[in-house]
Amino acid sequence: MPTACARHILLKTEAEAQKIKKLLAQGKDFAQLAKKHSSCPSAKKGGNLGEFQKGQMVKAFDDVVFKKPILTVHGPVKTKFGFHLIETIYRD
Repeated sequence: MPTACARHILLKTEAEAQKIKKLLAQGKDFAQLAKKHSSCPSAKKGGNLGEFQKGQMVKAFDDVVFKKPILTVHGPVKTKFGFHLIETIYRD
């Protein structure tokens, strides 16, 4: 089963997600922004979700983590939880 490690910032609105994505594009620190803005409990760890297997996350999230280029911020990705900015750190 493929595994990956990713971090994300979870926001309530697409507009908020776009605003944070702009800050990231300007070189702001992902972990700091996650700690300050993410509504996920992973915010304490800078948005880091650790390692997980394909299928453990909701499909829209999995699709980004397991199919899109790594070390690139993708999103906003809408799920039932809100809007995610997702960065895959590695995958096998």
